[in-house]
Amino acid sequence: MDEDTDEDAPRLPVLLEAVLGVGTDLELRTTLQHIVDSAAELTGARYGALGVVDPERGRITEFFTSGMTDEERLRCGSLPDGRTGLLGVLIQDPRPLRLDELTDDPRSVGVPLGHPEMHSFLGVPIRVHTEVFGNLYLTEKRVGGFTEEDLTLLRVLASQAGIAIGNARLYETARQRERWIEGAAAVTTALLTGQSAENALMAVAEQARILSGASAGVVLQPTQEGGMEIVAASTTDDPGDLVGTTIAPGSPVLVQLLGGEPVFIEDSATDARMTTPVRSRFGPSMMLPLQSGGKLIGTLALPRRRGAAPYSAVDRLLASQFASQAALALVLADARHDRERLAVYEDRDRIARDLHDLVVQRLFATEMMLESTRRRAAGSSADDDALLGRAVDELDSTIQEVRTTIFALQQPPADAPTSFRGKVLRETGGAAVLLGFQPSVHFSGAVDTLVDEEEAGRILATLRGALAAAHRRSGTGAITVEVSVGDEGARLRVEDDGTPPTTVTWP
Repeated sequence: MDEDTDEDAPRLPVLLEAVLGVGTDLELRTTLQHIVDSAAELTGARYGALGVVDPERGRITEFFTSGMTDEERLRCGSLPDGRTGLLGVLIQDPRPLRLDELTDDPRSVGVPLGHPEMHSFLGVPIRVHTEVFGNLYLTEKRVGGFTEEDLTLLRVLASQAGIAIGNARLYETARQRERWIEGAAAVTTALLTGQSAENALMAVAEQARILSGASAGVVLQPTQEGGMEIVAASTTDDPGDLVGTTIAPGSPVLVQLLGGEPVFIEDSATDARMTTPVRSRFGPSMMLPLQSGGKLIGTLALPRRRGAAPYSAVDRLLASQFASQAALALVLADARHDRERLAVYEDRDRIARDLHDLVVQRLFATEMMLESTRRRAAGSSADDDALLGRAVDELDSTIQEVRTTIFALQQPPADAPTSFRGKVLRETGGAAVLLGFQPSVHFSGAVDTLVDEEEAGRILATLRGALAAAHRRSGTGAITVEVSVGDEGARLRVEDDGTPPTTVTWP
């Protein structure tokens, strides 16, 4: 008994140092590497490994090694998934396992060709509370085989490692949650500062991609045919081939999304539910509905590259919460935009009423007075009569221009015009950008009622050509457009003061 105590005494300081060491760092990956290094040193093992187990999938998702050179790792090829061999035994039956000779155990299968030669084996599970977090594997004890004392020491280390891993996971989850909260706040702030709809969707896609570590962040919106189309995409490379990609109506994924259910996919390239042509280059993916108040706005998809680590339960939870927050921000931003448009429209309508009720009526009254004065002064000089005539014509022209302005103010902002009068104003307004001045437009008669669609198309084509020709001529500083309709049908007259002055009429 005394001899055993004397032999184990030198290892107690090593155990204490290892126990203290595993709890000094809150970074999870650093903690895991320190655990496997300490376990190999404590037991005198040449090689050590720690496999992190995904409880949902029952396989190893991360693998930390000790004692292997870079060349040996390369010769081993891809990391084991823990579905076969002794690694799989510990996952299926998480109890300590000690073997003096690996090759004698029939369960020792699936060893890669380039793997170092190993004989003795010791493995114990690492538990965080009641959940199996992973397993510690040790092989090739430098002197003799692994003993019961080695197993006892390793179980003590594994117990302390579970506590350290639990703390590191809490710290990592807290940091991750903080990043997602900050990202959601940034998106909300950006959306409520008046960004356009396109920029708002891009902000959601880009922020979600960065936070989730995804290869791409895309936003899909429902189409009129019942499918979904990618309308915004953020990737590390060119996203051009993603925008416009559609999910066909009736797709199994689409059924879930339209029902407000999130979709989590292990491998986009092989999952039968995925039907898009770009799925072949993606692996794990999350598709989260953007809905608020029971209304589906769209879908946020976060695919990773093939072979990338799958999303954890925490990733899924935080991304789902982000999607809910982003959807609410999109609804609020849309409502804010609608209120702003309504305020602009109401203000323009008020200005139009004021122009009609005050300016036009006064101008019309002044025109009537001048016309009456002109009749009474019929016997006056020709110069006075011509002057009064020009004044009446100028007032009539001003009234026509004010009425045109009133009509333009009454059109909803940013909406494409549907009336013929509105389309004429859109053509002249677009030409003003190139010309550097606004053409003067006059309407006579019920042009919106009496000009049919076919005739309107021909008139607009002629107007477009006349404005383009005026732009090409030098010295053009004023253009007058007159559109009239009467008993003889519709007529267009475009006159400019270019070099040479030109007048275009239709028909």
